[in-house]
Amino acid sequence: MSVAPWLVVPAAGQGRRMGADRPKQYLAIDGRPVLAHTLARLHAAFPAARLCLCLDPEDARFDPAWVPFAEWRRVPGGAERVDSVASALAAIAGEAGDDDLVLVHDVARPCVTVADLVRLHAVLADDPVGGLLAAPVADTMKRDDGAGRVATTEPRAGLWHALTPQGFRYGLLRRALTAAREAGVAVTDEASAVEALGRFPRLVSGRRDNLKITHPEDLALAGQILAAQRQATASGEQDKAPSGALER
Repeated sequence: MSVAPWLVVPAAGQGRRMGADRPKQYLAIDGRPVLAHTLARLHAAFPAARLCLCLDPEDARFDPAWVPFAEWRRVPGGAERVDSVASALAAIAGEAGDDDLVLVHDVARPCVTVADLVRLHAVLADDPVGGLLAAPVADTMKRDDGAGRVATTEPRAGLWHALTPQGFRYGLLRRALTAAREAGVAVTDEASAVEALGRFPRLVSGRRDNLKITHPEDLALAGQILAAQRQATASGEQDKAPSGALER
């Protein structure tokens, strides 16, 4: 097994829910695109990692200067996240071993902390399946009736918000995505594909400020989170796991 993980960053989406004039990965926070912030955070945790950056083949906004990794490649992205990840796995088929760890991270999550990244990698180092950063659900959960009214309140005990990165062994992840495609299983994240094979990914508690930029108000919030994280680092505060967090 390779010590340094492979990194896959799907960045071919159009981010239409943002209502912006460009994909959300190119919106600016403090004068730099979201994509650059995300890659910088990943590099700070895994400077020796090998990166597959999945971009729209017609993407003309991308600047290679935003990539801090010494070893990386541009991979054609697909219509959906799962298509981009499958494309990246196919691109490294001749290099990655079946037991190599592949971490897949949303390009729109620039606030993931180095401490969470390093802890996830450490927890998954000897795990035969893999797992994901996640946060226990804290809010009351409602299920609607399809007409805009509450049908029922769902018990939140045991519920988790799935975050990224999600990390799995190369061979297992590739088999899972292939099987899901052939069976017509909807894949919303890598863990769901692995679950469909009957495997059980590990839940690794992560910080709640690992925000995914999806809606217009999220961009400003991400900027505030990054500023607060920089201030905490400058003041010497330690980056800790959430209080009471456990790896499941």
